[in-house]
Amino acid sequence: MYHPVIKTVTGQSPQQHIHDKLIKKAKEKLSATDLTVSEIAYALGFEHPQSFSKLFRAKTSLSPHEFRQSLN
Repeated sequence: MYHPVIKTVTGQSPQQHIHDKLIKKAKEKLSATDLTVSEIAYALGFEHPQSFSKLFRAKTSLSPHEFRQSLN
């Protein structure tokens, strides 16, 4: 059970809120650094880069590589 304050303040579950923050930070790193997708995944606390890529695609409909390419 989670604390309802996060839901009240953000309108999201804690997990959704955390995922959105992670994706925002990932987009910043993908657009502003030359770090590899794996390096970004590890920096954001993911144990497996594949898990990061799967979440990123679920939230953005793009892979991290596709997102980075779309910036050019």
